[in-house]
Amino acid sequence: MHLIMKTQFDNLRLNDEHEYSTNDRGGKKVVKIFKDGGLIAKRITIKCSVQYFGITGVEEFLTTE
Repeated sequence: MHLIMKTQFDNLRLNDEHEYSTNDRGGKKVVKIFKDGGLIAKRITIKCSVQYFGITGVEEFLTTE
C-alpha cells in the first residue's frame, strides 16, 4: 500500500459499489474500504495525524465526477 490523497479516499468511500468498515481501539481509528471482499484503501487516524493508503492501481477504482 502507498499514500493517496484525501480526495481519492473520499471518492472510494462514497462509491456505492464499495463497502467499508470502521474500527476504533484506544486512540487509533481505522476505516477500511473493500471491493469484492478485497482491501483497496484504508485511513488511519492517531490523535491529530491522518494518513490515507491505497493499493497499487487504486486509480482504476476511482469514479469520475
